[in-house]
Amino acid sequence: MKQAEERPRVSVIICTLNEEESLPHVLPEIPDWVDEIVLVDGHSDDGTVEVARKICPEIKVLYQPGRGKGDALKYGIRSAGGDIIITLDADGETSPGEMGRFIEPLLNGYDFAKGTRFFNGLANHRPRHRLLGNRIITSTFNVLFSKKYTDLCSGYNAFWKKAIFKIDPWPADGFENEPFIHCRAAKRGLKVIEVPHIDEIRIGGEVKESSWRQGFKAIKTIFSERFRG
Repeated sequence: MKQAEERPRVSVIICTLNEEESLPHVLPEIPDWVDEIVLVDGHSDDGTVEVARKICPEIKVLYQPGRGKGDALKYGIRSAGGDIIITLDADGETSPGEMGRFIEPLLNGYDFAKGTRFFNGLANHRPRHRLLGNRIITSTFNVLFSKKYTDLCSGYNAFWKKAIFKIDPWPADGFENEPFIHCRAAKRGLKVIEVPHIDEIRIGGEVKESSWRQGFKAIKTIFSERFRG
């Protein structure tokens, strides 16, 4: 990376809802070169915020004004002070140790580094219905937007803050947020690269929405965005 006085500031955004079990495995692994950690909490009723502050006293805690992951990401991105934003899952499925691999392409001309869990069989441990669902979602996107992506729903992404504001990436709400952002990025011509990352098993907490509901919303989003004026 560039010299410290020249390099862009990096903010990491973690959206949480009852993730007190997972955060002790996630926060300590965030690299020292990250300038800011922003936790956007969906009004958890467990000890998520207290655990986060105990592990990382300098963490910036925000309480999202609305509901859903889309709303939390929007609030976090707008509030983050970094030039580069990294979005990281709170459940331990994504490894903070891989952040450097997402930053490198951005420093070499890309606007957006999108994670993929399905490159060379990385996520083959997932249930078959989830593998099939991701394949259907990604194939639908590729056909409609003329891309060759391998994963459309990974929560591990990095992008220039100035680039993300060019595409107005704010869905009304919901877990279709990653597909929504990629649709907007494709339509606006952002320079995007896929970055393979390790896909772990959720450490704790509960899945916030069924995979079938997520899949239906993602497909609906892709079609709506493709044919939106």
